[in-house]
Amino acid sequence: MPELDLHGEDRIGASIKVNHFIDDYYKLGVEEVSIVHGIGHGILKKEVHNVLKKNKKVVEYNLDCFNEGCTLVKISKKVDTHSNMCYNMTQIWRGALLICIMTMKKEKVYQLRHS
Repeated sequence: MPELDLHGEDRIGASIKVNHFIDDYYKLGVEEVSIVHGIGHGILKKEVHNVLKKNKKVVEYNLDCFNEGCTLVKISKKVDTHSNMCYNMTQIWRGALLICIMTMKKEKVYQLRHS
């Protein structure tokens, strides 16, 4: 599982790194990552959880039950709009072609009956 280690970071640096980390792994299609913030006074943990709460690509997050200094994150699945668009266009072209073929057949039948 990909891991981001935030030991030694301040809140601002940590929030930027967390958002970039989530975006990168969202683009790669990875659905689970871990973020190590450490235990300490809980400042980084609170900041990380605030960032994760606001990030629309995060489905859910929880503290690791075996390590309180780590948060496990589930990232939403990437929607490939390009392939969906191509699939939809293919369906449209197939439908248009089918209509053309049916129309041509009807015209030939009409011509044969009335000739």
